[in-house]
Amino acid sequence: MTTAHPPRQAPPSGATASAPQCPAPALPDGLAPAAGPEQAPEVWPLTARTVAGELHIGGVSMPALARACGTPLYVVDEADFRHRARQWRDSGADRVHYASKAFLCAEAARWVQAEGLHLDVCSQGEFDLAVDAGFDPALIVLHGNNKPAGELEAVVRRGIGVVVADSLEEIDDLAAAAHTAGRVQDVYLRIAPGVEAHTHDYIATGGDDVKFGFPLAQGHAEEGALRVRRHPSLRLAGIHAHIGSQILDIAGLRLAAERVAGFVRLLDERHGITVTDLDLGGGAGIPYLPGGARLEPAEFVAALHAGIRQALDPARVRLAVEPGRSIAGTAGITLYRVGVVKQGLRRRFVSVDGGMSDALRPSLYLAQYTAWTANRTPVGDPRHSVVVGRHCESGDVVVPDIALPDDIAAGDLLAVPVTGAYHHVMASNYNHQPRPAVVSVADGQARLLVRRETFADLRRRDSGGLPLDLHAPQPDHAPRTDHAPRTDHALQERR
Repeated sequence: MTTAHPPRQAPPSGATASAPQCPAPALPDGLAPAAGPEQAPEVWPLTARTVAGELHIGGVSMPALARACGTPLYVVDEADFRHRARQWRDSGADRVHYASKAFLCAEAARWVQAEGLHLDVCSQGEFDLAVDAGFDPALIVLHGNNKPAGELEAVVRRGIGVVVADSLEEIDDLAAAAHTAGRVQDVYLRIAPGVEAHTHDYIATGGDDVKFGFPLAQGHAEEGALRVRRHPSLRLAGIHAHIGSQILDIAGLRLAAERVAGFVRLLDERHGITVTDLDLGGGAGIPYLPGGARLEPAEFVAALHAGIRQALDPARVRLAVEPGRSIAGTAGITLYRVGVVKQGLRRRFVSVDGGMSDALRPSLYLAQYTAWTANRTPVGDPRHSVVVGRHCESGDVVVPDIALPDDIAAGDLLAVPVTGAYHHVMASNYNHQPRPAVVSVADGQARLLVRRETFADLRRRDSGGLPLDLHAPQPDHAPRTDHAPRTDHALQERR
């Protein structure tokens, strides 16, 4: 069922949780309160505790961690990440592909493989990072609506398990790459089932007029399946669909599953094409604010099975799902140091040492968050506040419209929860700011996952007007952009 309160772990050894700290006075303007782990466990990592007024996660003091590593700082609770990965592994799906676009580093890839999950990537960069960290390439699925031919060649050469085809041109490019590599490449055909996810427009992907996949309408998806079948170097192993992210209503999931299953039946009855896998994506919603709901893995998978059953015997296919946010999201927090606190005409502006360069979602999606002081127990009355960043943009907001205690001041350490997904991976160097470090915590120990960028790192990329030789070959790491003629064998296969 959809829940708001995941199970909590016992406090780390030797830690004593403090009494609840919510300010007693009524909240101004009906705003959501600032909330720590005792008041809103649903938005904090499983091991988060308040100990003697300080926030601890994984048995590690957050003020001590901030002093050692600086701020802004991404912190990931390894126990939370692994716990949610196991929940998905045991959800009833035949395979679980962790959607690495939510959060990826070498160590996270190792956690995913250790918990028995497969991996979903969206670029050669993500693929190479995971494989170089020891992840089995045969357990990786590649997505993307515009994969360069050179990228397809590279991942096929390294033994990727499945490539999700998104266009007719890509199918032809993939067939050529597989032919050159001397292998038969498994393919999932991505379709657009025409189902709305009832979420933000920018993260709704399953309609029939989106950039992803082949629409079921007007025979586009059927044409894609027939194109795959024409190529001896490809095998249509599955059908893929994903209707969007931050989904809490299962009705759309059931309908999408029914339509995809109906398409599988059509391929069999009309063309004799047998498909073994249904990959129905991810998008399970999680809470971002106190009292928010979470779509549990078992409920998500049960909705998909119910939809498949309307058109097809579920025993005929293997169901795969692709959770990302629901594994990584609540596992992560971001620590900021408070700087200027300024009283505006209607709201108080609490400035921190990060902003939209490390927390893009509030600006991009108008996403909402809560926050709490990590270094001490606040005692002030709640006041209408906005946590803002240091960037030169009025839209540089980290936490919009929250009731923060009025004694928050410069030097305080502010913790923003539910930043494990789509924060580190979407960070930028706007205003020439280095990106934050990523640290994991578990069993009283902290480990550096990704080091903090330095100004020297940024300067090294500045080439100072170095002349270019336009006839020189592209560097190995640059994406291929040309469409040079194929070999005779490849051209023959494309026909």
